Amino acid sequence: MSKLRVVHYINQFFANIGGEEKADYQPELREGVVGPGMAFNQAFGEEAEIVATVICGDSYFNENVDSATKTVLDMIKSQNPDLVICGPAFNAGRYGVACGTVASAVKKELGLPVVTGMYKENPGADMYKKDVYIVSTKNSAAGMRDAVKKMAPLALKVAKGEKIGASAEEGYMPNGLRVNFFEKKRGSERAVEMLVKKLAGKEFETEYEMPSFDRVAPGEAIKDMSKAKIALVTSGGIVPKGNPDHIESSSASKYGQYDIEGVTDLTAETYETAHGGYDPVYANEDADRVLPIDIITEFIKEGKIGSLHKYFYTTVGNGTAVANAKKFATEIGQKLVDDHVDAVILTST
Repeated sequence: MSKLRVVHYINQFFANIGGEEKADYQPELREGVVGPGMAFNQAFGEEAEIVATVICGDSYFNENVDSATKTVLDMIKSQNPDLVICGPAFNAGRYGVACGTVASAVKKELGLPVVTGMYKENPGADMYKKDVYIVSTKNSAAGMRDAVKKMAPLALKVAKGEKIGASAEEGYMPNGLRVNFFEKKRGSERAVEMLVKKLAGKEFETEYEMPSFDRVAPGEAIKDMSKAKIALVTSGGIVPKGNPDHIESSSASKYGQYDIEGVTDLTAETYETAHGGYDPVYANEDADRVLPIDIITEFIKEGKIGSLHKYFYTTVGNGTAVANAKKFATEIGQKLVDDHVDAVILTST
């Protein structure tokens, strides 16, 4: 019996082309195995082999989604594969979105079996876990061995058309599908066993995990805006010209704090956006379009607002992990409280 033909999709980093400086790398088709494909080939054994690898830079893909997806699909189709593997992307936001987009398109447009993998907080997971099988991985490439160990067997089962078990058994993220089955113990008995374990501080596994909603109670309205100290915070990526702190264009690992004391207008010569998720032309022409310091200055002169905080805080929101976003918010929030800021205007794109 001949081996299943597999095409592997990876980004510029895992292809050893480069990091962020090569994120604009355009789609390329290479014969055979590249990078992590070697681990997959070993895991497949005699059942399948990677015949080609499609490589695309994360920024290029996310900034040219439609055209990049079409090009990547054409490359995959040209190899007549039986199976497609995307990633794993771990916690790399743009890579996760690219893997999810490609995997979804492969399934819907080419009708081919496909599996991808990423960390649970990767934005690509929420976007595509109901469309394709996404194996839950660790948050960094240090978990590659574990990821391949789970992805390869699932991919082979999907390619062969075998019955796929529950997410807890196969290692993929829950996709909202429920299947009826017979359980030896009735529900009341299982519920009591779970409760006893919980009360005893022992590990237990719920049969129906409830979604976690981050609900924040609205703050009290400002009673007198004419005396209020206002701060500006943005996820639109506005930074001093040259991006001195090298805030990433996506999947940000940091935020910036910049002094704007005495600044009344953000000009094209002094400010720009580092954001890689929207067309930067208009923001670069006039950064006030994202961070409205010019309007705030007018309102202060008119007595509508008391004052503007001397610092603004900035990062990018596209592809940024929820954990990082919460960390940024906690740190920025504490700084604003310490500086006696009364309210914040949070701008996006």
